[in-house]
Amino acid sequence: MKFDILTLFPEVIDAVLGSSIIGRAIENGIISVESHNIRDYTKDKHKKTDDTPYGGGKGMLMSTQPICDCFEAVKEKLPDGRTKVIYASPRGRIFNHEIAKELSQYDNIVILCGHYEGVDERVIDAIVDEEISIGDYVLTGGEIPACIMVDAISRLVPGVLSDKECYEKESIASGLLEYPQYTRPRVFNGVSVPEVLLSGHHENIDKWRLEKSLELTKARRPDLYEKYIENQSK
Repeated sequence: MKFDILTLFPEVIDAVLGSSIIGRAIENGIISVESHNIRDYTKDKHKKTDDTPYGGGKGMLMSTQPICDCFEAVKEKLPDGRTKVIYASPRGRIFNHEIAKELSQYDNIVILCGHYEGVDERVIDAIVDEEISIGDYVLTGGEIPACIMVDAISRLVPGVLSDKECYEKESIASGLLEYPQYTRPRVFNGVSVPEVLLSGHHENIDKWRLEKSLELTKARRPDLYEKYIENQSK
């Protein structure tokens, strides 16, 4: 799977995604992540990529020419396959696990990172397939949302994680919040690991884990709990 990130700050993308699990997946050729500096494509002699918005208002708006030229250069090198172009924007669908699963079925994903007051609307009309938001708040740029989306989507690509159980039975993916987990030592500050986890009785362990997941989800995310119960009754 190939990700292309159009940004004014490629160093942010490279720093976040170049290490840990995603970094290893890139090194092993399971996924590809390339950041492209929009500023490299400006025709302005001062390397400007923004201008004041028509109609007035505070802040600057990213211009059409550098973004569209950057996108065309990326588009020419895209491998064959299904491609989705995303603009990280507060106006879009709220990103969640289901959207990550949906996007993991694409071969190529291009993400445009806005900055300042955003981008000229004609850019969105010309090249963007969908706007996606990571939540109801405003950030200084689209780089962090882009990294979040790449991370969440990549985890669902076969080979990135060691076993599909790593993402099928965890919080949210299963429909419930994850049960509490413990590791050595058996007793820490006088608090012991629950006995059931030491029993070796896998059926009882599975039952305990489900009970705890239900308890946590009902207490902390009643919306998820109600949805889970509703689905179980179908």
